[in-house]
Amino acid sequence: MDKFTSLTGVAAPLPMINVDTDKIIPKQHLKTIKRSGLGKALFDEMRYRQDGSENPDFVLNKPAYRQAKILVAGENFGCGSSREHAPWALLDFGIRCVIATSFADIFYNNCFKNGILPITLPQADVDKLMDDAERGANAIVSIDLEKQEIRGPDGGCIKFDIDPFRKRCLLQGLDDVGLTMEKAPAIDAFEEKNRLNQPWLWS
Repeated sequence: MDKFTSLTGVAAPLPMINVDTDKIIPKQHLKTIKRSGLGKALFDEMRYRQDGSENPDFVLNKPAYRQAKILVAGENFGCGSSREHAPWALLDFGIRCVIATSFADIFYNNCFKNGILPITLPQADVDKLMDDAERGANAIVSIDLEKQEIRGPDGGCIKFDIDPFRKRCLLQGLDDVGLTMEKAPAIDAFEEKNRLNQPWLWS
């Protein structure tokens, strides 16, 4: 998993509440277990018309937001089914941070496991960042995970809270496999001891 230390990029506004995982990545795109290639299907039903052409009114189709790295969204983002394809699609598109007043628990946890930083803020702070995001190409937002700070286009600073363990995992790029591999010396020692005490299991 790629480390998350700091991020500077365009923030895209998505002022919608209860955006569920089927909106983020519709069910017909769940046939793959690959994490790559899903970005083109992100928000499929909103990004594309029935004939497959782009919907020019959808925020991520607008020139200013095609390279957005941050999404500012409404409350209860990521509700619905537990599909891990949702953070995969966001990440493949290039979004490394989602900011909202609240998230569905499973989606929130899946973000951390895939190198995405979900930030929960009070409504007033989200409203301020939503206004900043409306600036289009000038909606440059910087996020410093170590300092737990968000800086908007005007230089204003918003502090955010994060669980210390999850913060460490993001800073060090540790997913579940990485966390397990941190215990590799202890695992190797256990297996060596087991090999000596119960050699018939290793023959």
